[in-house]
Amino acid sequence: MDVGELLNYQPDRGAKRLRAGDDDDDDPRNKKAGRELARNLEGDDSEDPSGDRKRILEKLMDDDEDADDQEGEPVDESSVKKMILTFEKRSYKNQELRIKFPDTPGRFMETELDLNDIIQEMHVIATMPDLYHLLVELNAVHSLLGLLSHENTDILSFKYVVDLLQELTDIDTLHESEEGAEVLIDSLVSPGQVVALLVQNMERLDELVKEEADGVYNTLAIIENMAEFRPGLCTEAAQQGLMQWLLKRIKAKIPFDANKLYCSEVLAILLQNNDSTRELLGELDGIDVLLQQLSVFKRHNPATAEEQEMMENLFDAMCSCLMLASNRDRFLRGEGLQLMNLMLREKKMSRTSALRVLDHGMIGPEGSDNCHKFVDILGLRTIFPLFMKTPKKMRKAGAADKEHEEHVCSIISSCLRNLKAQQRTRLLSKFTENDCEKVDRLMELHFKYLEAVQLADKRIEGEKHVGVLHLPLLSTACILTLTGNISETRAAPTSLSTLRSSPPPTAWTHSEYAAV
Repeated sequence: MDVGELLNYQPDRGAKRLRAGDDDDDDPRNKKAGRELARNLEGDDSEDPSGDRKRILEKLMDDDEDADDQEGEPVDESSVKKMILTFEKRSYKNQELRIKFPDTPGRFMETELDLNDIIQEMHVIATMPDLYHLLVELNAVHSLLGLLSHENTDILSFKYVVDLLQELTDIDTLHESEEGAEVLIDSLVSPGQVVALLVQNMERLDELVKEEADGVYNTLAIIENMAEFRPGLCTEAAQQGLMQWLLKRIKAKIPFDANKLYCSEVLAILLQNNDSTRELLGELDGIDVLLQQLSVFKRHNPATAEEQEMMENLFDAMCSCLMLASNRDRFLRGEGLQLMNLMLREKKMSRTSALRVLDHGMIGPEGSDNCHKFVDILGLRTIFPLFMKTPKKMRKAGAADKEHEEHVCSIISSCLRNLKAQQRTRLLSKFTENDCEKVDRLMELHFKYLEAVQLADKRIEGEKHVGVLHLPLLSTACILTLTGNISETRAAPTSLSTLRSSPPPTAWTHSEYAAV
């Protein structure tokens, strides 16, 4: 293999998670360096390119031999300190030469190689989280963030720093040493705009280039790791431009890839148990963005398992958003009810999740407008066939019968609570059709879940384990609401008189369920 082939060889570099087409068997150290150096030398052929190529090749060979010699050396606190100090010196020298010779890459290329070598060596620190405090005490974290802010994203150190930070913040590594992890995360977020810096870097990257797409992926991994270790960071991250960037990336008209999947996952994480981020997403017209992306699956199933995962992440994000009352109004104005109703009718893979979204959008007093709109768009024709029987396709998709019955009963229960006048009459009249077959189905579900509660009571002592009964109790609550409201009509059979004649309270206790 001649020098040109060596410098132009382009292997794949693994990320935190394996991506399609990745190969984690090769060491990317010298190969990736050769690829980047070849790119830089293309624009500097006038300065004796043959001499530069020979010098760089010799250096790569020498570095490889040095790495083999040092492979067996033990790594302790003193060696880590030495490594960090070496990094600081090489970083300062590279920065100095870049400032002195900004238009002559050949003058600082050797320092670039030296800097990249030491950054690669620092990956070993990710295996020793108890020594993370040395990175903070010796100011290495600040220097690494400084390299991220460099105006030229094509330099090797930019990509290597992202890879290093991704490994340092790996969630499994952070949990190995809580004390070291706290010190590292505190140092990363102490400037106050670390997420803004990461977002700024992602905006400058061109994802059509494989290496830069990997940089976006690893940057998202850094943000996810920090958010998982410190959930309170989600609000700050969203407000520092991350939420806006995620929405922009998700709606970008480019082919589906691993980065789009990762964006949907990070978005769902930001919206978990956080009203601030939910409100921010609504203000950024995020509800419309989610509906537009989900509309693709109205008549088409996801092509791959990864695309299906992205679809579920978007549905999860929508459900989280609808837990905020103001977003339910945006959902109504964006014709979200019509889209979910069409998904239920089309009988595609999205039907199960659409049912879940309707449940979140219609529950509680805040869902009153959505309930009335649902009846106006003939949603009762769609929901009652699902109430009578769980479709086989839903079972094949992995949805449990209990989950399906819970969401359907909850939707009808919300309608009974919120509907008034003509819409309520239309709903109740549904239970009188076909010789009250829907009432028979309701009684069947009532006794099914009542028996489940009684069996669970025999196995569990005391109310401290009431959480185990969540699903049967929740389903029973919805069913009791239905039977209580329906029993108010004369069309209901006389057997319903034995049930409660009024809706259950907002919060039921375990003893009240047992009494039923």
